[in-house]
Amino acid sequence: MSLYIGLMSGTSLDGVDGALARFSDDAIDTLAAAYVPFPPALRADLMALQAAGHNEIEREALAANQLARYYAECVQALLADASLQAQDIRAVAVHGQTIRHRPELGFTRQTNNPALLAELCGIDVIADFRSRDIAAGGQGAPLVPAFHQALFGKAGQTRVVANIGGISNISVLTDGAVTGFDTGPGNVLMDAWIARHQGKEFDQDGAWAASGQLIPGLLAAMLAEPYFALPAPKSTGRDLFHINWLDRHLAAFPGAAPADVQRTLTQLTALTLAQAIQAHGPGAQAVYVCGGGACNGVLMNELGAALGQQVALASTQALGVAPNRVEAMAFAWLGYRFTERTAGNLPSVTGAAGDRVLGALYPR
Repeated sequence: MSLYIGLMSGTSLDGVDGALARFSDDAIDTLAAAYVPFPPALRADLMALQAAGHNEIEREALAANQLARYYAECVQALLADASLQAQDIRAVAVHGQTIRHRPELGFTRQTNNPALLAELCGIDVIADFRSRDIAAGGQGAPLVPAFHQALFGKAGQTRVVANIGGISNISVLTDGAVTGFDTGPGNVLMDAWIARHQGKEFDQDGAWAASGQLIPGLLAAMLAEPYFALPAPKSTGRDLFHINWLDRHLAAFPGAAPADVQRTLTQLTALTLAQAIQAHGPGAQAVYVCGGGACNGVLMNELGAALGQQVALASTQALGVAPNRVEAMAFAWLGYRFTERTAGNLPSVTGAAGDRVLGALYPR
């Protein structure tokens, strides 16, 4: 059976994206897609778990139970859209919600209750995709470059896929090798800043950023963050790039207008992505963007300007895949690789000691 469901809830903490995909030796097809938003209370609970706090073991367990129910709701929406039953699906592959990512300490934590999800859906569940790579000495992230190569790679051409979620990462796809890493913040700082000042979840099409002006000194200070100069393999998350990180930099700019800060954060994401692409994919003919950042027109314009006219820039829609479906499809693919007992990681990306089968099975 070749039908798999992939579920992804990322650093933005906005909800769960789901994709129902069919895999064969020579084709990857998406049959349905769904999105289930998280309620404000769950978002707040998940945000609080990003840092140490009182009674966090119990709070994490309760949040995991809630997550499983929203994951199950997404599964049901996908089945209904495709007119399928639970028994038609080989497995649900679920990423979980990252609340800690510390590969330098030998662990990563994606909160989830896959046993409850299997009970609710009546489908095998595959979860915990990052831990095995970290156990083998890798970063455990990013895991999507192998899928990007399978879906978007083209013989004789170097392409870059840039995923702009909460955190940004790139996959450099060539005939001979695949490389990739987390470049730094994607939407995470922009989302946090607009939430603080306007109570909004994100900057729609970058409209607020467009109303501001760049603060060169602030941009330079943020670009001095040591993470950006680290060699790959590397990965990051909210453990580093969070609102307190931004506040520390803003202390030197007490009169900065909020809209100007938003414009500068947008430029930070664009510039760090462009610099990483230019350094690691200098021969790229095209850059294709997926994730929520692909819907931010100002960010896309600034990324295009930073890359220069010699590089074609488009969303993955130009390759036939909506940008908000790619990550969920990637985890469906990782579930497929698990059931085939085929490696899901790329040591050239994560730095692991070798190829590893990723995931853990929770039978229905």
